[in-house]
Amino acid sequence: MLSGFVGLGIGGLATYNRTELKPAHVPTAPTAVSTTAIPAMQSVTSVTNLYNSMCAKCHGERAQGGGGGTKSLNTKEKFLQKYDKIFFDTIKNGTEDTMEAYGTTLTDQQIWGLVVHIRELQASALRAEFGDPKPVNGVFPSTSHPYKVETVVDRGKGLQIPWSLDWLPDGTMLVANRPGALVKVKNGDVIATIEGTPKVYQNGQAGLMDVAVHPNYSKNGWIYLSFSDIGRDNPSLGFTKIVRGKLDGNKWVSQETIFEADQKHYSGGGVHFGSRIVFDGKGHIFFCSGERGRGPLAQDLSRPNGKIFRTFEDGTIPPDNPFAKSPNGELPQIWSYGHRNPQGLALDLSGQLWDTEHGPRGGDEVNKIEKAANYGWPLIAFSINYNDAPMETPWPKAGQNFKLPAFRWLPSIGACGLDVIRGNAFPKWKGDLVAGGLVGQNIDRIRMKNGEFVEREELIHNIGRVRDVVVGPDGNIYAALNDPDKIIRIVPASTR
Repeated sequence: MLSGFVGLGIGGLATYNRTELKPAHVPTAPTAVSTTAIPAMQSVTSVTNLYNSMCAKCHGERAQGGGGGTKSLNTKEKFLQKYDKIFFDTIKNGTEDTMEAYGTTLTDQQIWGLVVHIRELQASALRAEFGDPKPVNGVFPSTSHPYKVETVVDRGKGLQIPWSLDWLPDGTMLVANRPGALVKVKNGDVIATIEGTPKVYQNGQAGLMDVAVHPNYSKNGWIYLSFSDIGRDNPSLGFTKIVRGKLDGNKWVSQETIFEADQKHYSGGGVHFGSRIVFDGKGHIFFCSGERGRGPLAQDLSRPNGKIFRTFEDGTIPPDNPFAKSPNGELPQIWSYGHRNPQGLALDLSGQLWDTEHGPRGGDEVNKIEKAANYGWPLIAFSINYNDAPMETPWPKAGQNFKLPAFRWLPSIGACGLDVIRGNAFPKWKGDLVAGGLVGQNIDRIRMKNGEFVEREELIHNIGRVRDVVVGPDGNIYAALNDPDKIIRIVPASTR
């Protein structure tokens, strides 16, 4: 089906260069989309069956090529992000010489589903061929910074699904465990459990999530938490809530609510709580919520689902928020919307806000977050559905004013945890993003320049589900892992 694309050069699997990646122009003004206009997900056939019946005869069931003289699609070059649109257009419009057009017999959604399937086949083949990043005598090679991986808190040391971590000024690490325990860690051991933290709604992905120590903690003593709050009238319902409090020894005291959704918006189910918290150094905080598995609500500005919020540090509303003075019922805390499940949030060294968020099957995103911007979920998606059915296409249609991701993972990594590299440990990586993945079990370094993707380097793979990635006070890269429940760090090899 893609026989027109053969004989191309080879790039990198662990490092993906931008090379002509230019998304179509998308206007910047906000777009509020009626939730009643959202089309149903496509369920005509499975994408796998569609590929096997229409494409495999030429390209092979594993995209290895062979039929009709076609070459393999499983090259590093063809795995680059820029080929998303090239593959789509080629399947839809065909080529003059060797391939017929499928745009008259397949929907755009089905054609995009085939592209996602090809991406999955490519990833599997390239992983089998090139493997994971591997250390030599304990040192991982890199184009710029050889590094080592160390265990900070080993399995069996008192952690239970660690969700996030941060540090007090004395070097004590705080770790939020999803079942509800906020613990202190020192010298590789849990030394105390904080008493009196909020009770959490436990259901699937729900629980105690982010912990964020205020940058001026030594002066004000504030610690911020995000968690899935239990419905007051119905304990089977929950929603993401943000609070702050202080420590009196090992007790949680002086709690204040920063953000709490109206009880009518609480819902059942255990998915998509979002939850990260970021300080901007100017008196504001950003935090996020998932759409709770209710995709159309991400487009509803009167609902807290699928949003990134901005408030003052005490929870009051900044007057320059995009909907701070709106008379139409929009939530005044909203900064951006159209998100699915943002579980990574970070400010880079220039003050630009970025998020990472989950797609369904394929299409996890790195987004440059802008004021009042709409990121399109569920009207556009770089993914297919979990049941192998096509969904939407990833590019805005006429009249859809959506922001596209700067980078997307295909296949999904289960994006979770995001920070920016700073300090002196990795000077050649300074300013790069570092992101984790759950199902991908990976930690990636991602370089952006002027808001656009430049390269990706996979630092770790297959070491455990990466729930959080945080650059520590020492400049090293720390990660909270689930299965096994432990904390590791990446350190420069030259100093160890």
